[in-house]
Amino acid sequence: MQDLVGPALGTLAAVAVGGYLLGSIPFGVLITRTAGAGDVRNIGSGNIGATNVLRTGRKDLALATLLLDAGKGAVALLIARQLFGSEVAGAIAGGAAFLGHLFPVWLGFKGGKGVATFFGLLIAAAWPLGLMAGATWLIVAFALRYSSLAALIAAAAAPLLALLPLPALGLPVEAPILVLSVFTAVLIWIRHHENIGRLVKGAEPRIGAAKRA
Repeated sequence: MQDLVGPALGTLAAVAVGGYLLGSIPFGVLITRTAGAGDVRNIGSGNIGATNVLRTGRKDLALATLLLDAGKGAVALLIARQLFGSEVAGAIAGGAAFLGHLFPVWLGFKGGKGVATFFGLLIAAAWPLGLMAGATWLIVAFALRYSSLAALIAAAAAPLLALLPLPALGLPVEAPILVLSVFTAVLIWIRHHENIGRLVKGAEPRIGAAKRA
């Protein structure tokens, strides 16, 4: 029994390290620097995600950052799931990639807020869940015009959506994916604490506000 447990734990540890390193690649910083748009950390909110990259005025760079940040979480989860045939391994790799994005070792553990990586993870883990969470974001964003509020509500809704009794869509999800959805949702709320403060005060900028001004 000891021989069986040891390698399993060692494998999961390796999966976690690999997922973290993949997730910690700061695509927003690399893309803006390579394109000559400066260091995104010195622009706007200083965040390395796609929303702040958009403040450079380069929609193409923001889109590339969005896709790559979403993709690194998805790739980490899918590779681990395929290699080990395990939802546990996939969830650990995906969760580690999410942590890597939020706290990248290369940037002094100061990373993004994880929204794109969150959606990438959900789509890879259970695409119906990812699409429903994405639809939730779109509905709130279009209705209330707050990107941060849309992300917070979509993140909070994801674990609830994961429990829907819809077998035809692969729901409810397996326990490791449910835990992953809760884990990432909690971290998204923590990382958005400044946005939450501004929302409470009515000071959070709405989508398109700067453009209209």
